[in-house]
This record gives sequence, structure tokens and C-alpha cells, in this order.
Amino acid sequence: MTRIMDYTFLLEKTFGIPNMGRAGSFQLSQLNSGSVQAQLKAAGINTNSKQYKAAVSHMMSNGNGAMYTNIQCIKNMMKGYDSDGDYIDPTTGLAGLLVTEENEASRKRIISIPESSKEEMFEQTKREFLRENGVLNGDTTKRSDVYTNLYRKMKKNDRLAAGYTMQQYERSYRHAFLAAARKADPNWDIGSPVPEGALDGVTRESVENPSNSVDRRI
Repeated sequence: MTRIMDYTFLLEKTFGIPNMGRAGSFQLSQLNSGSVQAQLKAAGINTNSKQYKAAVSHMMSNGNGAMYTNIQCIKNMMKGYDSDGDYIDPTTGLAGLLVTEENEASRKRIISIPESSKEEMFEQTKREFLRENGVLNGDTTKRSDVYTNLYRKMKKNDRLAAGYTMQQYERSYRHAFLAAARKADPNWDIGSPVPEGALDGVTRESVENPSNSVDRRI
């Protein structure tokens, strides 16, 4: 999932000219000074919180000590992190969905996900398969809604793995629909109308039985 960067808190000095009348602004290098810490405290910011530390870490990683920020910018940046200092996805409003170098490998694991979510994905995949004649249409698909609904049901630390697991089920469902369409008409190809009733015999249970792997790839 792409992370949206917000650089509005960085008020750069232009051509080496010091801050010119930016009331309330201070350099990032001054964050730990007594005067700035007093301002932060007065504004109700807990500088010992993981939320604050995550926001400041992000600011520092994308700027340098000579750049400027202010109290409101820090507050705005903190809204992008939860109390554990985890990034909050702006699209879903959920934390635990940011893929990093640290969690890239661990997210690729199969875990238990709600039956209701698998059912929702099966029906959505089938509906779109029939509507689009087997074409994967990124402009009309509602698959992201299914994933978001799944994430809301999962614990924060399981959301990435849940998404990975759902991907495997989704691929298995699509593979089954492709196979059924081609069985009904060996000459059928993606983009052509799906043969009438070709998918009627495909059930979620038939796709998920022990002889079928959720790791199947198309």
C-alpha cells in the first residue's frame, strides 16, 4: 500500500535567508530546546508519546535541522500515527497496513480470516468476472472494499497477513471461474461473454476443499 507523504510541515529557508516573520515557527534542530519543549507542552503535546516520536522521526527523515516547522504542523503530522506510533493509512483510517522493509517478509503468511470475508470476496470476484467477461478491470472493481472490510475485522498486527491470505483466496476463486468458463466452452477466452451458467457449479466450498490450495497462482 502506497504511503502518502505530507511535506507541508517543512518550511524551507530560501537561499540561506533566515526565517522572515514566520510567527511561531522554529527549526527542526530546536525541537529539544527548552523554549520549544515548553511550547509543545503548552499546546498539549506529549513529547514522550510514541505518536509524537513517530511524527518527529518522519519529519527528521525527510528534512534536516535547518528546516522549519510549527506546533500546528506537528499536531497535523501526529494525526497520521496511532498511540503505538504506527502509521494510519489515510484511505482506510486504519493502522497496521504500512509495508516496510522490516515486515515485508513476515506479512507473507497464511492466517485464519473470517468466513464472512471469504464469502464476500467469492461473491465479489464472481460478480465482477461475469460483468467484465473475465477481464480484470481496475477502473470498476470494488475488491478494495472487500479488503477494507476484512482489515476492520482483524487485529492491527494481523492486517497485513490477512490481506496476503485474502489475495491467495481471491486468486483461487478467479482460477476456478476461468477453469469453469473454459470447460463450458474450450474456445472461450477472456473478454468474450462467459458461457451461460458456466459458473453455476462453482462454490466457495469446492474451491477451498483440501484438494485445492489457497496458494494456487493463475
